[in-house]
Amino acid sequence: MFEDILNNISSFTPFWIYVTLFLFAFVENVFPPSPSDLVVVLGGSLVSTGVISFIPALLLTTIGSVVGFMILFYFGSTVDRKVVHSGKYKYIPVNAIEKVELWFKKYGYYVIIANRFLPGTRSVISFFAGMSMMDAKKTIVLAVISAFVWNAIIIYLGYIFGNNVSVVDKYLSTYSNIAIALTVVVVIIFVMKFYLSRKKNKE
Repeated sequence: MFEDILNNISSFTPFWIYVTLFLFAFVENVFPPSPSDLVVVLGGSLVSTGVISFIPALLLTTIGSVVGFMILFYFGSTVDRKVVHSGKYKYIPVNAIEKVELWFKKYGYYVIIANRFLPGTRSVISFFAGMSMMDAKKTIVLAVISAFVWNAIIIYLGYIFGNNVSVVDKYLSTYSNIAIALTVVVVIIFVMKFYLSRKKNKE
C-alpha cells in the first residue's frame, strides 16, 4: 500500500507534490480523520530522493496545518457567540461549556502548542480555542510553532527511512493510539469531576 501511494505521489511534478502536501495538511484539521501525517512522511521520503526539497515541504505543510487550524478556530468563535450563549438550544449545557472555556482560557495556550502532537484531537482543540475566545494572534504563533516542529520531525523521519515508511507509520500509529487513550482518560476524569462537583453543589 505504501509503495503504491508513494509511486502515485512521486509520479507528480514537484509543484503538484507540494500542493498535495499542503492540501493534506490543511484537510486534516477541517475534515478529520485524514492520513496527513503519512502523506507528509511520504513527502519526506521524496526529499531523500531529491524529487522535492525539505524547506518548501516543511513550510507548505506548516502553512496548511495552520490555515486549517485557524478556520476551525474562527468557526468555534462564531458558534460561541451565536449558538452556545444564545440560550435557544436547551440541550446544550451552557454551564458545562462555560467551565470548559474557563479551563481552556487557563491552560489552552499550552494545549495549542502541543496540539500537533495530539493526533485525533487537533480539530477539537482548534474549535474549542475559538469558542474560548482566545487571542487570535497568540494562537496563530503557537499553532505555527507546533505545526512547524511536528512537520519537521515527520518529514525528517521520512527522509531517514526513505522507502521504508511503513516503519514510521507503525510507530506513528502506536504513538497516536497512546495519545488518544490518554486524552480519553483525561476527558473522562474531567467529566467525572464536573458531575461530582455539580452533584455536591446541589446537595
